Amino acid sequence: MPRLRRRQPAYRLHKASGQAVVVLDGKMFYLGRYGSESSHAEYDRLLALWLAHGRRMPASDQELVDLTVTELIESYVRHVRIYYVKNGLPTKEQANIRIAMRPLHRLYGRTAAAKFGPAALKAVRQSLIDRDLSRSYINDQTGRIKRMFKWAAENELVSAQVYHGLSTVAGLRRGRSEARETEPVKPVHEAHVQAIQPHVSRQVWAMIELQRLTGMRPGEAVIMRACDIDMTGDLWEYRPSSHKGEHHDRERIIPLGPRSQAVSRRG
Repeated sequence: MPRLRRRQPAYRLHKASGQAVVVLDGKMFYLGRYGSESSHAEYDRLLALWLAHGRRMPASDQELVDLTVTELIESYVRHVRIYYVKNGLPTKEQANIRIAMRPLHRLYGRTAAAKFGPAALKAVRQSLIDRDLSRSYINDQTGRIKRMFKWAAENELVSAQVYHGLSTVAGLRRGRSEARETEPVKPVHEAHVQAIQPHVSRQVWAMIELQRLTGMRPGEAVIMRACDIDMTGDLWEYRPSSHKGEHHDRERIIPLGPRSQAVSRRG
């Protein structure tokens, strides 16, 4: 498969006028006399603005008025495809966001984004309650809609007042809404875990034991390497090369006690 190249819009000569131009989002911007210092400065300014807004020019005042919720969703999904990527692959959050946008698109797709307020957000939330979805899931999906409008305000697609209005909508509280409650997720019974030992390889069983002893995630057990473990002390420290919170610049350290060390050696 050929490698995709993201070329930078060129500084060009408009022969008819003698001016420098650059084409952004299919629109030609005149920069001043070709070759002049001021035209290069204007080119740099417009290009920086274009890049800062995700390779799109900020909307004009009239475009902001006319921008519909559906058009906003389309812009946000383009951003999501670039932002929610890890190790070159899309994360699960991309799919979660697309699902969250479906009821919003269905109920308010033609509404001006600038006029989408708290009452409208509550109506979208009520549609999820009516589908008998769980309270925690509804709160998560409502939060994703709020996050889209926060991104839109940051990129001047809607006014900050729109996002601040939506942020006043509090999440559903346990026992204080019609939303269905779910049972807490409990640990798997010990007997059920032991029952699978005869059916898995020695290496897989070692990873299962490490998860039980340390609380590490399955993905962290799979990528575990000797070079990621500090074995200098009595208590070993495992630092996964990749983990769930790394995009927050957080370090992940998993202590390995004597039993975990023994499993690691024989695994």
